[in-house]
Amino acid sequence: MFYFDPTYILVIIGAAICMIASARVNRVFNKYARVRSHSGMTGREAAEKILRANGIYDVTVHHIPGNLTDHYDPRNKTLGLSDATYNSASVAAIGVAAHECGHAVQHATGYSPLRIRGMLVPVANFGSMAAWPLILIGLLIGGSGSSFLINLGILLFSAAVLFQIVTLPVEFNASSRAIRVLENSGMLYQEEISQTKEVLGAAALTYVASAAASILQLLRLLIISGGRNDD
Repeated sequence: MFYFDPTYILVIIGAAICMIASARVNRVFNKYARVRSHSGMTGREAAEKILRANGIYDVTVHHIPGNLTDHYDPRNKTLGLSDATYNSASVAAIGVAAHECGHAVQHATGYSPLRIRGMLVPVANFGSMAAWPLILIGLLIGGSGSSFLINLGILLFSAAVLFQIVTLPVEFNASSRAIRVLENSGMLYQEEISQTKEVLGAAALTYVASAAASILQLLRLLIISGGRNDD
């Protein structure tokens, strides 16, 4: 007989949320990637200008492959801009570059949530890798030791969820910094600022969706664990 686990609904909801958020950010980015900024600055030029305006001279801006793979790496102070950003003079490219510069400014100014997220990285990485094997082994072996393994797996997965939650203020703050610097620098017209807000807002929703999906997955694990203990 087939057994349907009703907690799978939580996984399906989380996956649907992430798919919707991903589709939206791709749609919005592609829309404004076709809108050339009046300044004609590329993402690389905008990033370098923003970094210098904030007194940051030790961050290297370089090209990385992929689409929307842009990121700032605080370990070696490098700002990677993807194919769609580095040499593009679009409104979307400048907005994304400014957002990544926001992370560099956070790092330079000692922004607390960024420091906390950095400390959580190794724990979250280990937790996301080790949690499920421990939980599955605990479910399979049964006995007195199974509860320990399951609870340990849930604890490790909670660390990964905490990382996702801490990421939210980091990303929202970077976007706020990006909008402010673009407004004050005059790199974009007011109409372009509104378009940039739409791009960064859509990108922020992907982080919210990811955090929501992780929380739903954690809730599912807690329900499964609680039901097993009741049995």
